[in-house]
Amino acid sequence: MESPPRAWAEIDLGALRHNLRVAREASGTPCMAVVKANAYGHGLVEVARTLEAEGVAFLGVANAGEARVLAQAGAKTPIYLLGPSLPEEQEEIVARGWVPCLSSLEEARRFDDLARAERTTLRVHLSVDTGMGRGGFLPNDAPTALDAIRTLPNLDVTGLGSHLPSADEDADFTRRQFELFDDLAGMLGASRPFQHIHLANSAGLLGFRSRTANLARPGLMLYGSSPLPAHQDRLQAVMTLKSRVSLIRELPPGHGVSYGRTFITERPTRVATIGIGYGDGYPRHLSGSGVEVLIRGARCPLLGRVTMDQIMADVTDLPDCKVDDEVELFGARIPVAEIAGKAGTIPWEIFTRVTERVARVYS
Repeated sequence: MESPPRAWAEIDLGALRHNLRVAREASGTPCMAVVKANAYGHGLVEVARTLEAEGVAFLGVANAGEARVLAQAGAKTPIYLLGPSLPEEQEEIVARGWVPCLSSLEEARRFDDLARAERTTLRVHLSVDTGMGRGGFLPNDAPTALDAIRTLPNLDVTGLGSHLPSADEDADFTRRQFELFDDLAGMLGASRPFQHIHLANSAGLLGFRSRTANLARPGLMLYGSSPLPAHQDRLQAVMTLKSRVSLIRELPPGHGVSYGRTFITERPTRVATIGIGYGDGYPRHLSGSGVEVLIRGARCPLLGRVTMDQIMADVTDLPDCKVDDEVELFGARIPVAEIAGKAGTIPWEIFTRVTERVARVYS
């Protein structure tokens, strides 16, 4: 007999499918589902299988290791490498037919040599840097680079992409970036159209429109969090992070709670110990932030510092609370964006820091 986990993440695959439908409706295009970083902490294989069954155009990953996990799990959807690849990854990329993006001529020539050795033609996308500063050809260099790459006999440039650095923060810059990208796409694809043209991430597809793009790359919104708050009501939470009350104690006034004694009780206080901590990915930066947890439908304030394996909450005003009660840390009723704001970070980090110690439970 196995004991149940102290902390677990309930993953609602129906909500995932709903959010994909929203992304398709908002963009008006097919979608590359971004599943890097263990599908934003939700579980790479299960999430990818669900999205593949919904007919996504690509599965977007960060590196060859993630692509390999998908291939070994039987994924048939094309796998796209979202950033520059390491030289040590390129042989496997060619051998398995994954789709890389190109940011340099050196990278392109290396892929061409490897594809020639494999007696194959590798599909690639040209990456252009329209403002992110992380990879891709600069706009003025892109035409010459594309001409050079198209002379390489074992590469087939089937796509064009770029990345938005601030679609959730700077609308004016993002509109200019869309215009630049659309002008480039029109010019670069004039003589030989691209099969796939993609720019928009979640914020991009929710808040902006491209004249040329025929593919969108939703990430965060698939998992139920909108980078543009005005669109949050359209999405459904996919992950609900939970734990259980392991102990309840009565502490007198003047008693410290947790490391550093940063919280001292001012009244007789009923304190619930909960089996989750920063070792599970619940941020230590939530200490002293005013964050709350949900027990029996009621919000209860966190007391003192988050420790590695446990947190404490004030349940004085929840007399029915008992050992083994479920506790929601974030999910449908405590939005992940609220937790991120109190921790001084972003929802992307909250999702991806949930550790392997937290069991994923799919429904």
